[in-house]
Amino acid sequence: MKKIELDIVALSHSVTQSHNYAVVLGEQDGSRRLPIVIGGFEAQAIAVAMERMTPNRPLTHDLFKNALETFQVELKEVVINDLVDGVFYARLICLRNGDKIEIDSRTSDALAMAVRFNCPIFTYEFILDAAGVVLEDQESTKTPVRKKEGASKKSSALGSFSIDELEKMLQEVLEKEDYEQAAKIRDEIKRRGEEG
Repeated sequence: MKKIELDIVALSHSVTQSHNYAVVLGEQDGSRRLPIVIGGFEAQAIAVAMERMTPNRPLTHDLFKNALETFQVELKEVVINDLVDGVFYARLICLRNGDKIEIDSRTSDALAMAVRFNCPIFTYEFILDAAGVVLEDQESTKTPVRKKEGASKKSSALGSFSIDELEKMLQEVLEKEDYEQAAKIRDEIKRRGEEG
């Protein structure tokens, strides 16, 4: 079966389920999108890796990555391989000493690992046929995101702080492991850097 490569193109609050998020995967050579509803912790795990944040202590996915690397297991790709009753299934395709190893995974965890290993994400045609959507706006079809969507470009609360104060606040919220607030502060610092 032919695999179709996907990119993470958005990460935002779910419009269909409160207290959940949606990660949207986009077909690399096409206009279809695959939205997947995930929990808040899983969304945070993906966002932290996409934002290149470094928590004081390793998160669960960082721990798993470190364990794989310690035992010389390389994550080669993630495959979203099934969809049953609205639930996506995924596999981690790994290599160790030339041997291929497949590990069953929740899709949200597989995506968090793919971002950490910077490895490709694939799915199959039947999954895109069943759960994919086609975007009418063709201009935005090929732009993968590198930051969490939905974070405001300028928060009025953060706008009143100096860069030094923002950087101090960023360290404090990272120590408290409040990665959602850390992403907002980092976005404000980036926005000011782009303006100045």
